[in-house]
Amino acid sequence: MKELIEKINKLKKEKNAVVLAHCYQNAEIDEVADFVGDSLYLSRMAAKTNADIILFAGVYFMAQTAKILCPDKKVLLPNMDAGCEMADMINLQQLRNFKIKYPNTPVVCYINSTAEVKSECDICCTSSNAVQIVESINAPQILFVPDKNLGRWVEKQLGNVEVITYDGYCPIHHNISVEDVLNIKKENPNVKLLAHPECTEEVSSLADFVGSTTGIMNFVKNSTDKKFIIATEKGVVDRLKRDYPQKEFVLIKENLICESMKLNTLQDIYTSLKNETFEINVNKDISQKALKCIERMLDVSKTGAVK
Repeated sequence: MKELIEKINKLKKEKNAVVLAHCYQNAEIDEVADFVGDSLYLSRMAAKTNADIILFAGVYFMAQTAKILCPDKKVLLPNMDAGCEMADMINLQQLRNFKIKYPNTPVVCYINSTAEVKSECDICCTSSNAVQIVESINAPQILFVPDKNLGRWVEKQLGNVEVITYDGYCPIHHNISVEDVLNIKKENPNVKLLAHPECTEEVSSLADFVGSTTGIMNFVKNSTDKKFIIATEKGVVDRLKRDYPQKEFVLIKENLICESMKLNTLQDIYTSLKNETFEINVNKDISQKALKCIERMLDVSKTGAVK
């Protein structure tokens, strides 16, 4: 593995390439990543980079987002089978049908969506900034696609906005049940539960903290507690165990693994950089429309107001 890491780092220098890695990736990919984080952080890093090549160790919609933000860069996805079940739950026609039912209602799309879907939404959001984004619209009613769980959580946090959600979800987080929470809490009394807002409303309501992957990691970093129950993808727990060996982490259930996220390997990254495959391209018209949706999110995240 050490030799492979050295080869990748050498190629990065030769080709002026940057590697972005999501927190759900296999932890060893961090060894070659220039930036590791959640979707909001990686979007910001993609927008700022001076690299000629962006290799995205993540899934398809993330690489698409990087290409939209950096149309003049070559964007690579190491494994073309790395998709997102949630993003695949809504396509352009399904979005249009959803919008027709609620005319003149602003549409917020979760970043876990395709470029085509982003192109017909008013503003994008991530789990890090979803509450801030919806609040910034200053409307009594909004449409939220595709994640119904995140949308309902946002509605509960704000209390003064009706959030009408599309019936999409992350299968990994959606399958965490109240029973799972009660069982793990019984085995670990007085231990805080940290959950991702892609969990169901019932699970989120039982958590001590609800936040994005970065939010969960920061909570651990700033807490004096020595043990935590984690309700999100296993990649987060792997990194927490590595970064905080003096603390104990309990994954709420063992099968919280996003198979698509785990498809990328160090060998894939090496091959991708060496051969410059697989290149991600987005239709120019779609890209320009989707860019407005994403840039509006980034503006609000910086200023706190819709431009």
